[in-house]
Amino acid sequence: MSYPAIAQVDAYWEALRNGRLMPERAEVDPRGLECALEYAFILEHIAPGVGRIRVAGMHLSDLLGMEVRGMPMTAFFAPGDRARLSRTLEAVVSEPKVADLTLSAPRGIGRPSLSARLYLAPLGSGGGSVPRVLGCLQALGEIGRTPRRFGIEQVQTRRIVATASPQAAPVPAQRPIMPGFAESGQPYEPRRPLPSQPALRLVKSDD
Repeated sequence: MSYPAIAQVDAYWEALRNGRLMPERAEVDPRGLECALEYAFILEHIAPGVGRIRVAGMHLSDLLGMEVRGMPMTAFFAPGDRARLSRTLEAVVSEPKVADLTLSAPRGIGRPSLSARLYLAPLGSGGGSVPRVLGCLQALGEIGRTPRRFGIEQVQTRRIVATASPQAAPVPAQRPIMPGFAESGQPYEPRRPLPSQPALRLVKSDD
């Protein structure tokens, strides 16, 4: 099966690093991912094996049937596969490596079977901040009833070898960021539910 979004994100990441160990997060320009933005995302590595979604395309929200910003990447996986995902994510950040995971979601009531691939590649943190990961999750087929969660069928990784100077490429000044893929400068806070309407109303009568 063909996963064009995965191929584009990998080619963009390789071109951006240009022989270095990895590109910096600040160098990622959404215009270079225009045809894959729906499937692309940025992870924040907040603890060993734990990645929290900072920003993501609409395809990821469609798979879970909800807003995914601030959620852990494990939310897309069946409980039995979450430890394997965490080990893979830790290898991507610490060794570092590029990972390509083959996924599947089983058939169920209102849920046709789904095939998918997940791509993870490290990004430099630029001065000791929390590391980031550039990712892409593309599923093929009808999503059906949500949320959809995947099992891991295969994990392929490749070790990154730097062949050029580690100095980062210059970032153009005042580069416009496409709406929907820019990280908020504010820490994530869960959305608070809207206050509900009172269920009872007091009626006073002097009759």
